[in-house]
Amino acid sequence: METVKHLARPLYATALLAVAALTACSAPASGNGPSASSPTTTAAGSAAPTASDSAASGPYGGYASAAEACDAISTQATGASLLPLSAAQGKTAELEQKKAELAETAERAPEALKADFTQLKDVALAGLTDQSVYSNGQFEAAMAPVTSWLSANCH
Repeated sequence: METVKHLARPLYATALLAVAALTACSAPASGNGPSASSPTTTAAGSAAPTASDSAASGPYGGYASAAEACDAISTQATGASLLPLSAAQGKTAELEQKKAELAETAERAPEALKADFTQLKDVALAGLTDQSVYSNGQFEAAMAPVTSWLSANCH
């Protein structure tokens, strides 16, 4: 029981820091991205992304807008900090769903963030079996560039 308390404190602190850092990052920054390349709806078609758009290909990666990218990245970065808590609950199907969503976000992230978000994903997944990534600062180091990107591109 003492081990659980010892591990829960750093996880709780990390989760609180992640939530606090990412809470204000849910809307796009004004003037973000070139407006000429923004998807528009025309009579001939719609702006809905196709299957080939799921990879990071546009200014917002695999997302249709800055708002959508900011929301997904903020949500998944916060969720990454909570993965060990989900694992501790023993809900295997729910944990697998969260891991899949995190991996999808890493694939769809804008090019400027793709490597950093992939690193965050990898560290968060490693934290499921090695909780020391939270106590030795590895998770915080992986979260820092994602938080910086969110601060610069979303508000």
